[in-house]
This record gives sequence, C-alpha cells and structure tokens, in this order.
Amino acid sequence: MPTKYKSDFLRTLQERGFIHQGTNMEALDARATEGGIRGYIGFDCTAPSLHAGSLVQIMLLRHLQKTGHAPIVLMGGGTTKIGDPSFKDSARPLLDDSQIASNMAGIRHVFEKYLTFGDGPSDAIMVDNADWLDQLGYVEFLRDYGKHFTINRMLTFDSVKLRLDREQPLTFLEFNYMLMQAYDFHELLKRYKCTLQMGGSDQWGNIVNGVELCRRVDGKEVFGVTTPLLTTASGAKMGKTTSGALWLNADMLSPYDYWQFWRNTEDADVGRFLRLFTELPLDEINRLERLEGSEINDAKKILASHATTMLHGSQLAEQAADTALKTFEQGLTSGDLPSVEVSAGELAAGIPVISLFRKANLGASNGEIRRHIKGGGAKLNDAPISDENLLVTDAHQNTDGVIKLSIGKKKHVLVRSA
Repeated sequence: MPTKYKSDFLRTLQERGFIHQGTNMEALDARATEGGIRGYIGFDCTAPSLHAGSLVQIMLLRHLQKTGHAPIVLMGGGTTKIGDPSFKDSARPLLDDSQIASNMAGIRHVFEKYLTFGDGPSDAIMVDNADWLDQLGYVEFLRDYGKHFTINRMLTFDSVKLRLDREQPLTFLEFNYMLMQAYDFHELLKRYKCTLQMGGSDQWGNIVNGVELCRRVDGKEVFGVTTPLLTTASGAKMGKTTSGALWLNADMLSPYDYWQFWRNTEDADVGRFLRLFTELPLDEINRLERLEGSEINDAKKILASHATTMLHGSQLAEQAADTALKTFEQGLTSGDLPSVEVSAGELAAGIPVISLFRKANLGASNGEIRRHIKGGGAKLNDAPISDENLLVTDAHQNTDGVIKLSIGKKKHVLVRSA
C-alpha cells in the first residue's frame, strides 16, 4: 500500500505519478509540511532548446512552487563542459564556451512559462553552476571532496555499469561528472539553503552522491527524489518523434506541431500524460481516461490544448486546435499550418517533388519519401502522388496561392512562394 504523505507537495507528486525513488521520504514529508523548502533540478545546455523529455522535471519544479516551496533552476554552464555520461552509449560532443552560452540563452525563457521568478519566499531563482565550478582548483577539489567518493561505489551505479557492460569507453573526464553534480548540491545548500535535489531516474546515482556529500561535508541531511523513466505505451522515448525532437522553443517547433504531438498521444497514455503534463483535477482526468472508442480523441484534444496553453499561451493553443479542426475534420487548407518558403523563380522552373518534401521536413531521407509515395501516403494538394519524378511548379498552387504537402493524415506543410 503506497505511503500517505501529509505534505501537499509529496501528496501531489504521488497522486500524479511523479515519484520513482527517494531518500528518507518520511523526513522529507515532515520537512515539507513544516514550511517552505528549496529544491533544485539541473539542466545542461547541450542544445538551443529543451525538448519535451525535460517537461516532467519542469512540472516537478512547478508543483514544488504551487505547493508553497521555492524552486531553483540550475543551469549547467559548468557541467555542460564535461557531459553527463548517464545511460549514454558514448561520450557527448564537447561544446565551447560560446556554444554553451548561446544554448543557455535559448533555454532560459521556457522556465518563465511555468514558474514565477522573483524575490518572494516561494519565488523561483535561476543560477549557473559555472559560477562556482569554473573557480575550482583541481588539486584542492580532489583533496577536499574527492576523498568522499569511492571508485567501488561509483562502479555499482546503473548508469556506469551499463556503459561498461556494453564495453563502451567511459572517459576519466565523464567519470568526474558525478563528483561535480554532487558538489553542486553542496554549493546550493551553502549558498541558498537548498535541501532537495530532483531529477529523472537516470540521475539517481548522482543525486545519492550529492546527498551523501552534504552529510559528510556539511553535517546536514538533504534529500533526493527521482521520477520514473518516461516512455510511451509503445516504448518510444518521451520527447522524440519520427521527425526529430519535440522542441519547446517556438522557433524550433511550431505551436501547431506541438499541439499535434499531444493530440496524437497513444490511447493507453492519455490518463498518465494528463496527470503529468496538465493541472486538470484528478476526478476529471479519471473521467477522461475512461472514454472509449472515438470519444478518447476528445480527451486527447483536451490534453493537447492544456499542454500547449501552458507552453505557448491560450491564443496559440486555440489557433492550433482550430487549424486541426479545419484541416482534418472539415477538409480545408488552413493558413495556420506550418509553412516553408521557396523562391518564385525556383517554383517557376520546377522543384523535384522529393526535394520539396525534404525542404518541408516531411521526411528524413529521399528513400523514406519514396516509400511514402509508393505506398500512397504522400500527397500534393490532398491528391496521392503517383510519380516520384514529378516536378512541382507554380501551376500546382491552389486558389490561396499555396501548395499543400502531406504525409499520411496528420502531417501537413504549406509551400509558399516568396
């Protein structure tokens, strides 16, 4: 029988399916009941945008704040220089300082959609671990902190064992990552009285190291909580689609495509995703996930609209829903569909249809597009394409002056001439 937590924070996490592992959860529950605590999650800056795989962690911080506690968003300006080896098959490509700074600038704004920043007791703050990691002296760091970690124990962590079992090299540089993450917790405890680190289940070993370091060096008990590894019902990794990552920045993925991702959720995932990625009341979620047949699509639209509203605002979410309605249910070409521009000269001369589909990001390779054409799934202005050597010209523009490209029933892009 699951533990009945007293604090609003842990009770909310448990009811919505966020908790996988934790250190001394009874003591954490008591601490969260007594008053406000500070908790953090780290985000390395490996790309110009986070993707939907980070949403569970962002929602964790949001629930922490909404239940009266203070979130810390830790940007990994320092740790990104090394790269987290957790459950990776190979070392992550190293980025230079300018790339890291650029990526950090792209990532920062997403958090403002989910958290309230400021100076209040439960307001969020954002800090960069480069502020302290860049100042460390290597010999001093090894002397003062390296002695608290044993190779024996580090080799027992699943994230390390998996790499070694596959006979994939684990560099000494990467091996230091877990020491640096543990040191982050020590610094956040010292600077901000932060007593909770959260993360995905792949971070469990790193989090436990941080909890142990704070106990040894600071003489204080701190806590760790992880979330379950999130995959779809069919086993796909959360945040990935057939065409690439589900980016959270609008300049990398349109609000319409974001809405469509949630609308296409597998039936078996609807209830779970509603609990994790929306704030709908649990009794309403229970009702929605019991819908059967075609009615489950109504629940998916609600999921899509609530998730998109949280990230992009209600106006763009409503626009995406309206575009989908016109495109899929009323058979119209909506001007709000994702679009790509080609020059008027190119279109007049003619563009090979496969090249145009590639330009519209409707296929990862020429071979993939050819397979769609042969299978009847590639369409031009809603008509199946029969000739893979077709030249698309301005003669194919419809009355709105655009060309509609489609893969299957749900992926559409408008081609506009410029």
